[in-house]
Amino acid sequence: MTSHGYTTEEGGLLNNFAVEPKVYVDDTQQFGFNEYAEKLNGRLAMIGFISAIAFEALTGHGIISWLTQL
Repeated sequence: MTSHGYTTEEGGLLNNFAVEPKVYVDDTQQFGFNEYAEKLNGRLAMIGFISAIAFEALTGHGIISWLTQL
């Protein structure tokens, strides 16, 4: 007997197995300004901005002043 996600053996024992999701391929090529690229750029900009604030809070110097002191 087979159900969704498990089978029942002759002795009445359940045998669980993983249910695989349907796999599909998106053949449309996306270049330039698309939703994925804009979300990724925005998230990376937020990480960079927070990193710059944390760096200045920890060192007491901005990134540019810290780089020019070397």
